[in-house]
Amino acid sequence: MISEELDEKVNKTNFRAAMERYYICNSNVGDFAQSKFYESRISVYRESCHSDETAKNRSPTTPTNSDNIQPEKRHDLTDAPKLRNFHNRTNELATLKQWILTENTCIVTITGLSGIGKTTLIRQLVADIQDNFDRILWRSHRKFSTLNALKTNLIEFFSPPQPKQNLSILDYLRFHRCLIILDDFQETLTTGEFVGTYIPEYKNYGKFIKEIARSPHNSCLLLLSWEKPIEIANLETENCHCHTLQIQGLRESATELLKGKKFTDEDRWLELINLYSGNPLWLNIIASTIQDIFNGSVAQFLSYSYLFLGDLKPILHEHYQRLSESEKLVMQWLANQEIGGNISSKPAYCSANNDFLGAIQSLIKRGLIKKNVSKEGSIFTL
Repeated sequence: MISEELDEKVNKTNFRAAMERYYICNSNVGDFAQSKFYESRISVYRESCHSDETAKNRSPTTPTNSDNIQPEKRHDLTDAPKLRNFHNRTNELATLKQWILTENTCIVTITGLSGIGKTTLIRQLVADIQDNFDRILWRSHRKFSTLNALKTNLIEFFSPPQPKQNLSILDYLRFHRCLIILDDFQETLTTGEFVGTYIPEYKNYGKFIKEIARSPHNSCLLLLSWEKPIEIANLETENCHCHTLQIQGLRESATELLKGKKFTDEDRWLELINLYSGNPLWLNIIASTIQDIFNGSVAQFLSYSYLFLGDLKPILHEHYQRLSESEKLVMQWLANQEIGGNISSKPAYCSANNDFLGAIQSLIKRGLIKKNVSKEGSIFTL
């Protein structure tokens, strides 16, 4: 009779897993007290299915068959890139694994400029930790015009073929350990304002993120973005199991990238890497120029009087267009400073202190300027 009701073959070894699946489809999953009560009833049944003699003969550390049963895994990485050559990001990987697997962090935001390696890093991370999750879904936000469209896609992925009850995303996050990767999240954020402000039609993302951060579950939402949403910054101050990792450019490890280019003047490679901030995409683009015009000579390229951008211009222009007017003024000011700019010597056209300091802070969060500490105070450079 149980098999007929659950529409699947049920025996002693799969009873618990089958009943849990039935329970999630026929009850209020958000009620954790009921869930714990139900779990205790399953435990009683499981114990009754084994004889006293079997219990005596079994080692205390030997798991039962029902303990070995794992939920059916469902992973959808169709929107994820292929695994590519992975440059040394050992520290970043270790940090992310600590946050996600050990600390059960609910939301992790990965920020950084385009081409810096966010997607490549997370693709490698998923390959390393995928066995720890029942559900993994990778999506690019460019495919969804509204939050409701995203939610519908998530629920379609999480739901069984014939769901018996409409459940919320939070219900699924509680019942299964899920890993959701949402790439290109900067598409929800507006241009022309300080970092992290939502486009009006995406404002409801703030509430959605807060619900995931503040609700009890063992799932994780990974946001890949050029910028960090304001809600994430606020949740981090509340200690709501949220972390942000800002990806920096490669340094010495970027020499491995250049070795495949057959460049000469290896003693100048680090200079080239630093000039283009160790950004793998930028270095690959500039590499074409060095090969085409300078026959692979890094020294000849570096002797050129001006910083060459070439095909980098449209990429940098896209970032520049997202800035507020105050941020653009600060960028222009810093571009004219030989050794960087000090806040105490801010230009006259940055008259409003609030706008000036806000612009500095916003540019740091975008990864477009750096802060260096000296005897004279904080020095900011591009």
